[in-house]
Amino acid sequence: MVNPAAARLLIADDNPNILAAYLMFFVDHGHDVRTAVKGAGALAEYRAWRPDAVVLDIQMLGMDGWAVAREIRYLQFKPFPLLVAITALSLPHERAESSRSGFDYHLVKPADLLVVLGAIASHPHTS
Repeated sequence: MVNPAAARLLIADDNPNILAAYLMFFVDHGHDVRTAVKGAGALAEYRAWRPDAVVLDIQMLGMDGWAVAREIRYLQFKPFPLLVAITALSLPHERAESSRSGFDYHLVKPADLLVVLGAIASHPHTS
């Protein structure tokens, strides 16, 4: 059951197993979750639904997570969503690109999803 005070969370990852696991975890923690398997789909869902937080894989075919994050920040919808990258990319220049693209957090897979829950809870627009 979704907690009315919980965050609206959009998750995008092109790996269906990872996406299913994230969905189960965040729904079990009371969040209202929608998913996408491609960057363009995530951006369309963001525009239509305007979630409080967005969790994105970086390496998706077509529009990658960095491009999605830049577009979300460019749209300037308020309140600003929390943007979390969960990716296999771990090099310093990759982390820097996440920061430049507008991500609040860059976590490396396998990420501790409790850290993501804490970030969502502490984000001013989702608590």
